Amino acid sequence: MDSPAYLFELLKIILPALIVAGSIYLLFKQYLEKDQQRRLIEMRLDSSKATLPLRLQAYERVVLLLERISPNNVLVRLSSAGQTAPDFHRLLQQEIRAEYEHNISQQLYLSADTWALVREAKESVLTMVNRAYHGLQNPAQTRGTELAKRILEGLMTDAAEPTAQALAAVKREAASLF
Repeated sequence: MDSPAYLFELLKIILPALIVAGSIYLLFKQYLEKDQQRRLIEMRLDSSKATLPLRLQAYERVVLLLERISPNNVLVRLSSAGQTAPDFHRLLQQEIRAEYEHNISQQLYLSADTWALVREAKESVLTMVNRAYHGLQNPAQTRGTELAKRILEGLMTDAAEPTAQALAAVKREAASLF
């Protein structure tokens, strides 16, 4: 048998086999990539199903935190009757800080910017309380009701509720989930 004819016959058999093998390889590779993408999407969907309720609960708790530390609500919840201004001042600070610390873990589910607004809201409320307290003539001789009155007056003169911006950001972020 002639060697070039033998090579030609061999190429006629091997070349189509290589083309078929290459095509099968490419098809199989595409299939595996698509399957990998499908599994990743399923995994994200399952993860979303598990974390969505947790995130919604976190948004609810942060909204509750902001509502509870807003000056209007905290003054109504904590009675100033029968207390001196220093005692009521201390009680307000403790309550605001305790509410914040109780919900600090919720920052895991909020964006960094939104959590910064929540922290800033807490600090604004504390600043408002401190400003009203230090604005009293003789705090040691003043009743807690006078401090509450000063805080409410300060709230009326300020442009916005100290927790309003953070509350709006939390609502916006929660709405973006849907």
